[in-house]
Amino acid sequence: MKIQTFTIQKVSDMTGLSPHTLRYYEELGLLNKIGRNEHSYRMYTQADISWIHFLLRLRSTSMPIAQMQQFSSLRSMGDETIALRLELLENHHNQVQEQIDHLTENLDKIARKIHHYKELLNNGSK
Repeated sequence: MKIQTFTIQKVSDMTGLSPHTLRYYEELGLLNKIGRNEHSYRMYTQADISWIHFLLRLRSTSMPIAQMQQFSSLRSMGDETIALRLELLENHHNQVQEQIDHLTENLDKIARKIHHYKELLNNGSK
């Protein structure tokens, strides 16, 4: 069974990343072993696309590129790095949770202020 592959433009359409950014991610070592066809064009597999989506989740949760590179490097070393990858992801998870908690606290304070101003308006204050 032949593995389905996708051109860089198709992957760009599927992920929202420009072809330039996909090549940049490859240069940074975030995308390893991207295959090439007989014309030397990059050809991505579904596994590559799944990995790109995971990288996008890391970026959207503010993981620095250097940490993404570290995680990608560990991933390419195989199963002996699972514990290190787990530790890296747990640390990132904790940082994201702290950000969420901080945002939630600030959002609650803003909501209370909104409620306060609505009460003032309803009581005839300006």
